[in-house]
Amino acid sequence: MRTRLTALTLGLYLSFALLGCNKPAAPADSNSATTTSNDNGSSAAPGGNMSSTAMSNMKPEASRPLVVPAGTVLTVRLGQSVGSKISSPGQTFTATLASAVSVDGKTAIPAGAAASGTVVDAKPLGRFKGGASLQLRLTSITIGGSDQAVSTSSVVRTATGKGKRTAVLAGGGAALGALIGGLAGGGKGAGIGALAGGGAGAGGAAFTGNKDVVLPAESALSFKLEQPIEVR
Repeated sequence: MRTRLTALTLGLYLSFALLGCNKPAAPADSNSATTTSNDNGSSAAPGGNMSSTAMSNMKPEASRPLVVPAGTVLTVRLGQSVGSKISSPGQTFTATLASAVSVDGKTAIPAGAAASGTVVDAKPLGRFKGGASLQLRLTSITIGGSDQAVSTSSVVRTATGKGKRTAVLAGGGAALGALIGGLAGGGKGAGIGALAGGGAGAGGAAFTGNKDVVLPAESALSFKLEQPIEVR
């Protein structure tokens, strides 16, 4: 009887021992993992720090473009002379930005930027009642090395009158300069005087050469943006 009881006890002990050996291991603590996966699939080190590989793959946030709003005035200086008689509709002209354009304290378009425009209309004396007319519009400006189309208002200059020395000019400074120049040195002096007297004005110099409108090179003209410009 004792022998059977001993054998039964030993059998139970062995059964419990086998059950203990076959018990599945407890799941590893998630906090003990050396790396975790982010939502974007990249690995991160313990404590939430990004691994060096993941950090190197991150792209910097794109900078927001500067927007030059409609209504901004672009003042340029002509690269060559244009006029009601010497120019024709559709002809292009070159210019440079006379002063920088800033947005929110940042320079959007630097001074000296190249620009170009179109002669919208040019009528020498005799083509329409009353005198001569010249209409210009700025069409593009170079920003960051690339030409960008712009939409601007037109600049219109007209001249009326009779006689070689009669002139109706846009801007009193140009008229006074032409008069002083004419007294100093005849026709050539009149041209120089008009440029000196009116070239610094926002509207630019305009005077009559043989009773037609002439805008010399370096004349300052102001165009107003009709649509905003994005500068990246």
